[in-house]
Amino acid sequence: MVKASVLVTFDSMKDINRGYYSFGKGLGDALIKQNKGQFKLTYYLFKNNPYLFKGEVGTLYLSKLHRVFFPERNQFDVVHLSDQTCRLKPNRVNAKKIMTIHDMNKVHLKFSKPHRIKVYVEKLRKLIAQCDKVVTISQFVANDVLQYFPEAANKLSVIYNGADKLVIRDNYTPTLRPKGPFLFTIGLLSVQKGFHLLPALLQGNNFELVISGIETPHKQKIIEETLKYNCLDRVHITGPVSEDDKAWYYKNCSAFVFPSIAEGFGLPVIEAMHFGKPVFLSKFTSLPEVGGDAAYYFDNFEPDHMQTVFADGIQDFKARNRADEMIAQADKFSWERAANQYLDLYKECLAAG
Repeated sequence: MVKASVLVTFDSMKDINRGYYSFGKGLGDALIKQNKGQFKLTYYLFKNNPYLFKGEVGTLYLSKLHRVFFPERNQFDVVHLSDQTCRLKPNRVNAKKIMTIHDMNKVHLKFSKPHRIKVYVEKLRKLIAQCDKVVTISQFVANDVLQYFPEAANKLSVIYNGADKLVIRDNYTPTLRPKGPFLFTIGLLSVQKGFHLLPALLQGNNFELVISGIETPHKQKIIEETLKYNCLDRVHITGPVSEDDKAWYYKNCSAFVFPSIAEGFGLPVIEAMHFGKPVFLSKFTSLPEVGGDAAYYFDNFEPDHMQTVFADGIQDFKARNRADEMIAQADKFSWERAANQYLDLYKECLAAG
């Protein structure tokens, strides 16, 4: 019996410090593990991709020529476009097509001019129309899709991401090691991540704060807030960090803080909860789906409110010894579960003819 052939695009895995890299690596590895001979899998990658899946899967490399013609257009039964940036356009292939949408942040943040947002929406509408199935990584994103594209309701489903359980190498220590107890956060230093709100949490205590991630001009706003709260010497902006550094910070921090207002899912939250750490999140976008009843939430970003939520939460976490609750919440999300759901969706597409 000839196996059905499935192409999965992971061409957005170019930067190990971006969420698409973590998504691609996690899902790609899990698909290989859970496939168990069901499909002939091929991954669509850049030649200089930082991770090539240990040679355990067929590979097809992206070419600029694919913008106009895709020579393998008839070679696959299912094509899974694993994010909405879609360098390989759905209309270039003759197959059942699935597209995963990670977020529609542009319509919420409104940094772009209205006409640019309209162009973005119409481009996404066209991509959705060309696909047989659409997956979102949270119900929050699904609600966005339904609001802007109600015609997609009959082909829409939600498949939550997983998150890697990070492991720390024996006797490993990062170059930047706080001297005392510290809070940790990680992500692009952009306005929507809200890291400039965090220095306020250092008022009235001896915590330090470690902020890791790709730096942007917004770093200056964070520094201004440290001066406002007289804690410049306790805030450490590291820039991008290695997986070893990240794991060390998760394991040794007193809490993970993430006041983002633009998250399609929020992988770092689960990574922190895997270590049994208390997590403090904004109540907005997808984060309540990820944190569930285990997390502590900022209802608004007024300093007094955030300080109260944080102080009460730290006390509650210690008093009730909630580490196991955090781990249990994180365990609800796994790449193996996500991979099995995608594999079932591939079968569903094939069964529909």
